[in-house]
Amino acid sequence: MQFIKANININFIGNRKIAYALSILLIVISIGSLIIHKGPRYGVDFAGGTLLQISFDNTVQVNDIQSGLNSVGLEKTSVQRFGDEKENAYLIRTNTPIKTTEGFATRIEEALNKSTKQVSHILRVEMVGPQVGKDLREKALFAVFFSLLFTAIYISGRFELKWILSGVIAAALFGAVSVLSIFDVSIPILIAAALTLTIILFWVLGLKYALGAIIALVHDVIITVGAFSILGKEFTLPIIAALLTITGYSLNDTIIVFDRIRENLKKQQKDTLDITINKSINETLSRTILTSLTTLFAVIALYIFGGGIIHDFAFAMIIGILVGTYSSIFVASPVLLAWQEE
Repeated sequence: MQFIKANININFIGNRKIAYALSILLIVISIGSLIIHKGPRYGVDFAGGTLLQISFDNTVQVNDIQSGLNSVGLEKTSVQRFGDEKENAYLIRTNTPIKTTEGFATRIEEALNKSTKQVSHILRVEMVGPQVGKDLREKALFAVFFSLLFTAIYISGRFELKWILSGVIAAALFGAVSVLSIFDVSIPILIAAALTLTIILFWVLGLKYALGAIIALVHDVIITVGAFSILGKEFTLPIIAALLTITGYSLNDTIIVFDRIRENLKKQQKDTLDITINKSINETLSRTILTSLTTLFAVIALYIFGGGIIHDFAFAMIIGILVGTYSSIFVASPVLLAWQEE
């Protein structure tokens, strides 16, 4: 299916400086929000504590729910409406892990029935200790970092046939991060330093395809996390799954463009690199847009009709697909040109 005319010639490379400015602005806003809010708003998975999902037969007031919770010793809690208004469901969060002993659910329901004058139903209870939450945070960061690293290594081996060099870099970074993580080093700072060092090594050693890929992936992850920080959405394990999915999706688009660039470099050796890159992006534009739109429609359907449980996951995917499609065109490919100009 040809969604866009075959002879289209949009000057993507000529407008790359505008795209760079937009990307830098979005990244600065995202990092600024994370600094102001002291990181993402971690959910129970990462922060530790207790989460309860409760529904009522009829509409109730949040103050009445809070009053019922206070009567059973749950004073420092937040109450938030969850899902469709017709469901009358609420999420209750507390930073303190609660021992769900026998009769716990019954006591909560009785207290809420009394304070709200409605029949309540506890749908789920999740409890995570603070140490478990910390461990999950660290493992999630490592998962994202190593997925980015080994993805870049694969790109380098596939497009530049530098498997040994890229393998040595991966092993060295893997070993350094693993050793330093044993000591009392802040994991976010450690991961940020490792990513910075990775980008510098790829630049110095001339692994330009890997460099373009990892910069685009880091770009996508930072902006997606920043969107969650700006909107105050919770950062949970499903969001980590969404981030890893986003990196794979963005990488797919990037590989398609890189493949066409490599083919055109062999066939059209007289053209300058900027012309070849721009032509390659235009030639793959129809496939890129079609893939993005079909995936986006599916994720939007999940966002609208999937219910509260999957809402944030779908939101992360929507942001990631939009940003990932943009980065494969305006970030990953122009990096090849920036590397040559140096």
